[in-house]
Amino acid sequence: MRLFRPLLAGATLTERLIACAGAAIGIALTIVVCTQLPLGAADLPVIVAPLGASAVLVFAVPASPLAQPWPVVGGNVISTLVGVAMWRLVPDPVLAAGLAVGGAILVMSLLRCLHPPGGAAALTAVIGGPAIHAAGYGFAFAPVAINSIALVSIAMFVHRATARSYPHVPAAASAMRPAPPAPAIEASDIDAALTDMHESFDIAREDLDHLIARAQAHAATRVSS
Repeated sequence: MRLFRPLLAGATLTERLIACAGAAIGIALTIVVCTQLPLGAADLPVIVAPLGASAVLVFAVPASPLAQPWPVVGGNVISTLVGVAMWRLVPDPVLAAGLAVGGAILVMSLLRCLHPPGGAAALTAVIGGPAIHAAGYGFAFAPVAINSIALVSIAMFVHRATARSYPHVPAAASAMRPAPPAPAIEASDIDAALTDMHESFDIAREDLDHLIARAQAHAATRVSS
């Protein structure tokens, strides 16, 4: 049964069900909104496949830096532009595909909008077919940008309706930090804190425990030196 435990710190069955419902609503409404656009005339998809991966991040781990509005919109759009550029500049489609994804990671990192589905968006611009190739750089704006903006807007509404923070605003640590000397933190304390925060975090529960233990060790060394 250990294989079926939640991977993310703070993940509960209720949180996962809300994420499932939010993603279903988000993708469905994004399609409804984008159906009103004249994309069919250009034989372009109403919604691009990378939006499915974006929905996983936005609804399942809304506190992740990779799931915030700028990474979602900027990462998808910028990566698509990189993919179009590689398709046009590199004759070999195999090399163009590799450079598109690698270049997308570089540009997203430099512009502080790293978003994993952006790699898929860049790849789609290379291997997406004649209609996407004919759309050129415009493909990054319709449908990719419109898809991304619609998904983020719907996510803001869904998360606020379910009392969640999105865009995520971290709580001030100083307000919760106990006055020294603080007792040693145990695993049960971490679980209680995760329950209080009502969030899922993009880190395994075991890694979080290890991180806090290492931080305590460094703090003890600093105080004693």
